[in-house]
Amino acid sequence: MRSLRILQGYLFTVLGIAIGVAGLVALGAMSERIVRFIEGGDRFVLGQISVAGRGMGMGTGFTAGGILPAATIRAISDVPGVQGVQAQIMLPLDPSTSQFMTVTQELVLGTDLSVPTPNRHYRTLPVRRGRFLQQGDRKVAVVGASFAASRGLSVGSHITLEDEDYEVVGVLDRMLTAPDRFVIVSIDDARAQWVAKDRLLRTVLASGAMALTASDLNTGAAVGWRDGYDPDSVALRIKERVPGVNVQLPSELSRLMRSSTAFFSALLVGIGALAFVIGGLSLANTMAAAVFERIRDFGVKRALGATDWQLGREVVAESLAVTMLGGLGGIALARSLGWFIDRYLAQAQQLFYFSPRLLGGAFAFSVLLGAAAAIYATTRIVSLSPAEAIRRGA
Repeated sequence: MRSLRILQGYLFTVLGIAIGVAGLVALGAMSERIVRFIEGGDRFVLGQISVAGRGMGMGTGFTAGGILPAATIRAISDVPGVQGVQAQIMLPLDPSTSQFMTVTQELVLGTDLSVPTPNRHYRTLPVRRGRFLQQGDRKVAVVGASFAASRGLSVGSHITLEDEDYEVVGVLDRMLTAPDRFVIVSIDDARAQWVAKDRLLRTVLASGAMALTASDLNTGAAVGWRDGYDPDSVALRIKERVPGVNVQLPSELSRLMRSSTAFFSALLVGIGALAFVIGGLSLANTMAAAVFERIRDFGVKRALGATDWQLGREVVAESLAVTMLGGLGGIALARSLGWFIDRYLAQAQQLFYFSPRLLGGAFAFSVLLGAAAAIYATTRIVSLSPAEAIRRGA
């Protein structure tokens, strides 16, 4: 009961610490989200060589380009060092919306299910519910976590793509990178969608100006490499030996993506550092002020025979309890705010990522800084005589 009464006296201190910690955690969670996006993108682009057809067609994202014919894909397979070439089609869900390397891009990805995925870091995409696509699947789709959440989709739901009905057979686990906004279908279904979306392509096919078959309708390909080969060297070899393709070096594409997000990363780091300083000063000032408010109480205890060690131990115990409550309250407040924004204001797109290292670091920071401030204030108080402490407290 005594401990409860003491903590009640620190109520506003706990609230002040909670607000400061909540601000730190919220900004840190936004920074962690960007970090996870960059790391996930790095793993994706460094796990494969991305090849696209020359020219600007309906493709977007990593394989933006024109048509990549089947004969070209076979030529890529014959390049020394290449192991596995998977034809793909990548289309913007809404062609009227700019989709350049954004976290919110929504894409239709068609993959050749007869070929194992050559990406070394993502042999299979993690499925949270249902199953992934299987060879022979038609008019079914696997959707990313953010795409599913924003539209209320689950296994068994139906979506309409280019006036065709598709059943959702799987929902991916949240990856905090591009596939969260993907709709993945078989390459045959994606080819049909490409023709339906692209009027120019329909005109070319109808005119017979190009001798194209269904297998020629690819926007790009994911290419793997054999063990012991350098992926950039294999990519350069493809560029030299196979005409009519755009080849992205994995390291170059990784650098491009990092540079495209560098401004936002630097901005969040700057804001986070500023919040760290301001929040830390606010937390320390709040804790120290709470201790100084008890200067008269400490003066009376010292007059009655309490030693400096006893007072210090009491203050440290109280400050640890107060900062622990404030830190936990701030973390809970930040997580509640992040959940509300992600769920209702960001259309189910995850803007915050509350990683264990962030939550643990914020909690430890609040406890240690609060305890340090309390010890500093106590040291100032015990340097006064009991009479002076009682006089100042009065």
